[in-house]
Amino acid sequence: MEPWRAADGAGLRPIDLGSLPARRDGRALKRWRYVGAFGERVMLCVGVAHVGGIPQSWWAVWDRPRGELHERTLFLRPRAAVAFPARGVVRVRDRGVAIDLAVDEIAGVETINPHGGGWIWTRKQAGVRVRGRVVLRDGRALDVDSPGVVDDTAGYHARRTAWHWSAGVGETDDGRAAGWNLVSGVNDPPLGSERSVWLDGAVHEAAPCAFASDLTRVRSPDGGDLRFAPEATRERHDELLLARSDYVQPFGTFTGTLPGGARLATGYGVMEDHRARW
Repeated sequence: MEPWRAADGAGLRPIDLGSLPARRDGRALKRWRYVGAFGERVMLCVGVAHVGGIPQSWWAVWDRPRGELHERTLFLRPRAAVAFPARGVVRVRDRGVAIDLAVDEIAGVETINPHGGGWIWTRKQAGVRVRGRVVLRDGRALDVDSPGVVDDTAGYHARRTAWHWSAGVGETDDGRAAGWNLVSGVNDPPLGSERSVWLDGAVHEAAPCAFASDLTRVRSPDGGDLRFAPEATRERHDELLLARSDYVQPFGTFTGTLPGGARLATGYGVMEDHRARW
């Protein structure tokens, strides 16, 4: 299979996502949806994943003025707590926490890439507007109105998979709205990758990236040199029935230059180091 990439809905996808079997060539189907919103006062993420048909969900809210991270990962009835009931709708109801978000989704960037004898489809969106409200267990409400990202993925990953990932939003020093999705380890051939930078809604593919092992920097030969200052970290190490997942995903701020040369005036988002056996 050759890498395939289509931006803004252009191009006919060569697979039917509605008919993917639970297993293919001995590999379990992995699929997930992740929505993040990253702003000056609140950063958050909400997700649902299925590995071999077994679901889990998570949510996290980083209250920057108070310096408080609220989060939870669920394995028991996860879809009862976290749901995406319609396109652009996010809902969480979990032990007194309520999250209601509306996402102004776009067509995004779709890619299909081979991976260890299997393949991975993904659609990435960045710079989309996310609006709504978070109500925490103590009754305190946080309004959300910031740019964000959406990650939809499905595929038959290699048994052992490892990647670094960065997703963020902000503004360039010349006033353009910026969003990015950068990765190393999956979906990252020289051309046809998921690596993407959005500037005022226009998207281009970024060059291959190199991540610092401590997640403080990501660089690329097309002028990219982003520095990351972590503020609050989600971290889990789960040994499941048929899989193991180890990840570190800090929320934080970015400075420096995006792939392609645009310099950031402000930048918010996440970095991630994820290693899985599934």
